[in-house]
Amino acid sequence: MDIVKRPDPPSGLRRALWRLPIHLYRVGLGRLLGGRVMLLTHVGRLSGKPRHAVIEVVEHDARGYVAASGFGPRADWYRNITKTPDVVLHVGGRISPAVARPLPAKEGGDIMARYAPRHPAAARRLCAIMGFAVDGSVEDYREVGRHIPFVRFVPRVTS
Repeated sequence: MDIVKRPDPPSGLRRALWRLPIHLYRVGLGRLLGGRVMLLTHVGRLSGKPRHAVIEVVEHDARGYVAASGFGPRADWYRNITKTPDVVLHVGGRISPAVARPLPAKEGGDIMARYAPRHPAAARRLCAIMGFAVDGSVEDYREVGRHIPFVRFVPRVTS
């Protein structure tokens, strides 16, 4: 695994295109995106206002949903959830309150090593977008996962 160039978070037109799925959720069509894409509603660290990001679900199990910050720790949504971890997830047609918990680098590596064989084309594309050159081996993907911040969104029990 080589780090070719870590990209900056998208801006301008590129940012607008990345955010298009938010509009699908806003008009009630989020379920068309399936269970691999979620709308994350979080609190802006500076404004204190609700913010939205659409991110890929890398894993989902009884412990919650896992997502990666493909643009690293500089991504706005990642910086926001590290300040205020209480969030709301919209996955398909379900809405769930959750708490965001950043994961250790080793666990991120293990997650990426499981993800890549299940979604090889997506894993290659994501690595290219994130600035990593990989040889396709599980160990290369594991090393990439150690460099990407992963977050587990743990369901919050509501009364």
